[in-house]
Order: sequence, then C-alpha cells, then structure tokens
Amino acid sequence: MIYRIRSARPDEADLLREIERAAAQAFSSVGYPALAAGEPTAAEEFRAAAAEDMLAVAVDGDDRPAGFLLAAELDGCLYVQELDVHPDHAGHRLAARLFEAADAMARRRGLPALTLTTFRQVPWNAPYYARLGFAPMSAGEVGPDLRLVIERQRAAGLDMANRVAMRRGVPA
Repeated sequence: MIYRIRSARPDEADLLREIERAAAQAFSSVGYPALAAGEPTAAEEFRAAAAEDMLAVAVDGDDRPAGFLLAAELDGCLYVQELDVHPDHAGHRLAARLFEAADAMARRRGLPALTLTTFRQVPWNAPYYARLGFAPMSAGEVGPDLRLVIERQRAAGLDMANRVAMRRGVPA
C-alpha cells in the first residue's frame, strides 16, 4: 500500500479518535489496561490543532487517515503530544514518516527540537524513539511547560518511574 503524509483536516477528528482508540489497545498487553480503556483526545482538540497546522496524518491510497501526529509548542520546542498508527497499518514506518512531518512543522516555526514523554520500557515507545534519534532529557533540560505536562500525567495516575521525557534536534 502507498501512504503519504499531509496536514490533517478538521473534519477528520472523529476518524483520528478511532485510530487513537484502536492503537491504545496494544497497551493492555504490556500492563497498561487503563490506557487501553481510556478516552481518546477530544475531537475539538483535533479540530483546533488541524486549524493551527499542528496535526499531521498518514493517509492510505484512498486518502483515509491511517495514523497521526498531534503537536503543540512547549518551551520553545515542538512537543509531540500524541502519535498513533492504526494497528491495521502497522509495519509501514508511518511513525517515522510522521516524525519527519513534525520536523517540518518545527522548522516552519523556527523551533530547534522535538520533545515528547513516553514509557521507558514499552518497545514501541522509548526504545523505538531512541532508534529515531531521541535521547532522554535530564531534569534540568525539562522546561516549565513540559514539567506541567509531566505533572498532569502524574495526576492522571501514570507511574512516573516508567516515564521519560525525550528530545531530538530538528535537522536543517
């Protein structure tokens, strides 16, 4: 199948919620059933991000979304808030291509790096992101906006001993 990456449209919000819900099911198999059962990102948030060009989608040959990357500007970097690929489309390097789209978003905004928070041990999280050039951030490298994100994750019940903030410079 041929895929391409493009900016998301506001009318795709409900499809992106379905992708997020389907992708989250994998967390049940690695000890995070609450994440699998959780509510996906609000449609309004997807629509707002699409309008601000902070949402990229990987689409199939029929222009139907198969994955997405939702971003926000935090601490002078592009924070990858959510990245999901529908399990039916796994294995096509769509996440890597979505990160390339995030690099382009950051370049357009003059931002030097991508940041994210993720699980240390989940194979498709920190180990995968490290293969894509992300490195763990020290506590001193985490800015105030990202600290607030981490605190919200803690308040939501995530075990922060299993979480890590990561950063990757944006190629020129």
